[in-house]
Amino acid sequence: MDIELSGAPEARESELEDAVVTSRRITWNDVKTLGLSALGGALEFYDFVIFVYFANVVGSLFFPADMPDWLRQVQTYGIFAAGYLARPLGGVIMAHFGDLLGRKRMFMLSIFLMAVPTMAIGLMPTYATIGIAAPLLLLLCRVLQGAAIGGEAPGAWVFVTEHVSKRHIGLACGTLSAGLVAGILIGSLVATGINSVFLSQEIHDYGWRLPFLLGGVFGFVTMYLRRWLHETPIFKAMQAHKQLATELPIKTVLKKHGASVVVSMAVTWVLTAAIVVTILMTPSLLQKLVHLDPQTSLEANSLAIIFILVGCLVAGALADRFGNGPIMAIFSIGLAVSYWVFYSTMLHDTTWLFPMYTVVGFFVGLVGVVPAIAVKSFPAAIRFSGLSFSYNVAYAIFGGTTPMLVSVMMRTNPMSPVYYVASVAVIGVIASLAVIRFRPHLDLATSAA
Repeated sequence: MDIELSGAPEARESELEDAVVTSRRITWNDVKTLGLSALGGALEFYDFVIFVYFANVVGSLFFPADMPDWLRQVQTYGIFAAGYLARPLGGVIMAHFGDLLGRKRMFMLSIFLMAVPTMAIGLMPTYATIGIAAPLLLLLCRVLQGAAIGGEAPGAWVFVTEHVSKRHIGLACGTLSAGLVAGILIGSLVATGINSVFLSQEIHDYGWRLPFLLGGVFGFVTMYLRRWLHETPIFKAMQAHKQLATELPIKTVLKKHGASVVVSMAVTWVLTAAIVVTILMTPSLLQKLVHLDPQTSLEANSLAIIFILVGCLVAGALADRFGNGPIMAIFSIGLAVSYWVFYSTMLHDTTWLFPMYTVVGFFVGLVGVVPAIAVKSFPAAIRFSGLSFSYNVAYAIFGGTTPMLVSVMMRTNPMSPVYYVASVAVIGVIASLAVIRFRPHLDLATSAA
């Protein structure tokens, strides 16, 4: 492909990207590549989140039996948070080489780092067998998982968006986000199945190991599938025209794109509240607060996740039509209101558990808009590093500490999860207004005209 370039470096890079995405059609091989990317992301995301569905059992097995229940829960979620805290380091390192050597290569590394520790957790001895070494080994495995997922999600979003035109970035991000959320759905379905097949004591004795062993198998299957991925045309074009980053990518991100980092971190904070509190924590909270049986709470959770898939696709398509900012604002408000009504009602009456949880799930679909905002915040040469740094640092700070913070707050007020989600939703609205007012190039409807 012969492309004439002129002007400043960033202008030439934008010109090159526009030429690539408008001068080629999406072929069947591209569709296959996008499908494999989404499927691989789903299986890897399953490995990362399955821990939280068995947090109560894992906490009872990997910490002393005489430890107070609230402290055991805080420490269990602390190990869960370690995975998030490890995300920035793994994400920045993989993004660095992804910007310089290519997107595809990092996919193989990320899935390997995920598959091995996930299977190791399923084989690991408990506190009763090896004492304090048990939670320490569990912590190590979560750190490795966090490093892996730190490169997976940003890399997948970059990979997908560099296969489509700018007019369809929202739908592409929404579709891939739906694939990642499908990994949570798989985790919910597996947890539901195990709770329906095994008795509580059987799960405590050995059943909790099965989802982790299954996750390890998923990981190695994903490694095989990713052999068929192809590098993005935009990266190939930048490589051919010597438009790759000339200095340390993360240095360029921090020096020249601070405002984009702030916006990306703000919308990621909303994403963390939506996923961690309303989806990952809520089933366990309902089991503890209103004594809802695990099978029913997980069935409702699975249905809610199905509606997240729908919400991701709808939000992404609407963002392409009306802009990222307005849709992000609408979904943030919808999330706050729907979760407030749902949670406050469940504390007294679980009759409408299933339909009310589905409404919450639909508005959690805002996770399909977040990457569209973030991925357009950075030029292609440093896109992987910029998105990975912003997303993973925000997730480490907000996603990693949220379970512990909410758990501590609930000691005095059972409505704490609602207050937290509502507060973060306000951040989402403010970030949306910033996208519309101050950084219109992040609003896809504006740039697509």
